[in-house]
Amino acid sequence: MLSFTDHWTGYVALAVFLAAYVLVIVEENIHLRKSKPVMVAAGAIWILTAIAYASQHQSHAVTEILRHNLLEYAELLLFLLSAMTFINTMSERNIFEALRTRLMSLGLSLRAVFWLTGLLAFFISPIADNLTTALVMGAVVIAMGAGNRRFIAAACINVVVAANAGGTFSPFGDITTLMVWQKGVVHFGDFFALFVPSLINWLVPGALISMTVSREKPSATMQTVQVKYGGYVVVILFLITIAGTVLMHHFLAMPPFLGMMTGLGVLKIYGYLIRRKELDEWAEISALDNENAISHATSLKPAVKPFDVFISMKRVEWDTLMFFYGIMLCVGGLGALGYLATLSDVLYGGLGATTANILVGLLSSVIDNIPVMFAVLNMNPEMSLGQWLLVTLTAGVGGSLLSIGSAAGVALMGQARGVYTFFAHLKWTWAIALGYAASIAVHRVMNGALFSP
Repeated sequence: MLSFTDHWTGYVALAVFLAAYVLVIVEENIHLRKSKPVMVAAGAIWILTAIAYASQHQSHAVTEILRHNLLEYAELLLFLLSAMTFINTMSERNIFEALRTRLMSLGLSLRAVFWLTGLLAFFISPIADNLTTALVMGAVVIAMGAGNRRFIAAACINVVVAANAGGTFSPFGDITTLMVWQKGVVHFGDFFALFVPSLINWLVPGALISMTVSREKPSATMQTVQVKYGGYVVVILFLITIAGTVLMHHFLAMPPFLGMMTGLGVLKIYGYLIRRKELDEWAEISALDNENAISHATSLKPAVKPFDVFISMKRVEWDTLMFFYGIMLCVGGLGALGYLATLSDVLYGGLGATTANILVGLLSSVIDNIPVMFAVLNMNPEMSLGQWLLVTLTAGVGGSLLSIGSAAGVALMGQARGVYTFFAHLKWTWAIALGYAASIAVHRVMNGALFSP
């Protein structure tokens, strides 16, 4: 493979990428959406890559590499588009809001809330993804701990760690695990070997942090939220879609996006039925006299704006999806220039797989784990299944070391602004680091047979 790491195009491309990533890091300060600089950088890097390859009369080769990178992104985009639409539909049908109010009505102590929200975050994130899970559990924490800044900060840290840990033993829990699964280096069933190490990763810091949480019992709220028509069916359709996706991939070798997009098609058909029912209800209300119509419209407020699945699709995190486009093409371009091969030689050739994979996790606490994992997958070092599981674990949970290291942490900093902060999280980094080390040790012991070549 050609290498341009000592060519002027390689130097400029690397500088462009670093400049773009600096803008991503300071997004909160300059209010420039993270997708914008990396999309521009992706275009610039591939232009430089094309110039470099043209100098060696290899223009056709760079086109093929670019198309390969685009195919990888397209598969990820379609998978996430489907998953996010399902999640947004469940949110619109009040599934998560009903769960939140139900938890608040239980009359639990703050310490019980601490453990329950952590437990739910750990077990929901493998299905609903760690970001959505963290936001739902964060809302519970903030509502239950109103006025108790110390509890909110501690519980938010616990939710972030639990959501990130829970997302590592399922391809649906985090973008990095999804990429590893789609690449085919780890099969669906193999991810569950990470269940106990992931659990340890959360329980160690969770136990230490919980010692500072009081047993005070806040007053329970009697507020209830009604799940809208069809909400529970949407949840069932989502679970069936996941199961179908896994089975199609396992038995028919079909790429995961196909199962998810088929499920999205079923959701859209069911969405049509929901919309027809709500339109009929609105027509009935309109037929009443004015006084009854007003009172009835209040009780059936969802029918005022009938369900539209395309609104759920519109509310997908397009900035995030475009960020993935920019990052994956940036990293792919740097790989085409030879930087990933060089980095692979330094890390996996010089330091060894175990040390390199642990460093990948530490790096993901500072740099988003998406480009880090995509770089590792593009390096494609020769590793055993145990090592691939190790890097999946470290990239997934390493982001918990700092509040800025994961989407869950960044989202909760915005949700609990001024209470759950970078420095509030940093105070417990030592405990999270103990969990990080313990999870690696447990994985090495429990899954030692998987480390054999």
